[in-house]
Amino acid sequence: QLQLVESGGGLVQPGGSLRLSCAGSGRTLDAYNIGWFRQAPGKEREGVSCIRWRDGTTYYGDSVKGRFTISRDNAKNTFYLQMNSLKPDDTAVYYCGASLSFSAQTMCNSAVGSVWGQGTQVTVSS
Repeated sequence: QLQLVESGGGLVQPGGSLRLSCAGSGRTLDAYNIGWFRQAPGKEREGVSCIRWRDGTTYYGDSVKGRFTISRDNAKNTFYLQMNSLKPDDTAVYYCGASLSFSAQTMCNSAVGSVWGQGTQVTVSS
């Protein structure tokens, strides 16, 4: 059974950068579509960025385009979210997710997944 563990969250000043990691264990991520999601207090979970593992096609939410980059390391069974030019509005709990049944585009558009990490807090504040 696939398990996901996030790391890399923390407190950062506006304009700063963070890199989140999501390590898979138990199964290879090769067949899964994967992504990053976030949930701010009082708001619904939203898709941030997703990647179709098979060919690397990526999707980004409008609010993070040009600032965030999703990537993967097949050898490490891990994927990442590089977040640059962070804003206070990016403050949220960030989750990684994976799915065999949802397309990467659906995962991001509908913030759905089949397997979830535990979440990591990202706080952007001066």
